[in-house]
Amino acid sequence: MGLRPARTFRDALKVSWSRYSKRRPRKSFVKSMPHNALNIFEMGNAKLQYEVRADLVADRLVMIRDNALESARQAVNKYLEKMLPNQYRFRVLIYPHNVIRENKMIAGAGADRLQSGMAHPYGRPSERGAKLKPNQVIFSIDVMAKDLDKIAESYRRAKVKLSGSCSVRLAPMKPATAA
Repeated sequence: MGLRPARTFRDALKVSWSRYSKRRPRKSFVKSMPHNALNIFEMGNAKLQYEVRADLVADRLVMIRDNALESARQAVNKYLEKMLPNQYRFRVLIYPHNVIRENKMIAGAGADRLQSGMAHPYGRPSERGAKLKPNQVIFSIDVMAKDLDKIAESYRRAKVKLSGSCSVRLAPMKPATAA
């Protein structure tokens, strides 16, 4: 079985559950930390002077899995590398620190549907997620003004991979002054 639907996981409105201590494992709420699928946070060329910053912003409170963030990051970076080779700076501005727990109960015959036993089960750590607040920036891309159409297409590809609704916010960048 693949990924379970988002409705089976902890609500984004509830308190985060992420305490993990390497030095004092007995103090940890999470006994075994799931691996992080998102490992690269900066791509492109950071040395150029860019004109526009385009941010992908969350419209409402939502929890996004780390594998969805990694998939969206790969989609954006692959498109930008093809269309604007080494002429952009792309950053992921959130970190999936929230541990998502899963209550695995499906086994045996008739296991094609999710069970509803145990109303509020604790579950075991299965993966990580990022809890996004409204107007929180997910991705940020710095480019020249002439390349904004390519940024719109790259963010369209990212929105397909992410849950919830997102919007694009543009801001002009201040030129660096010589001191």
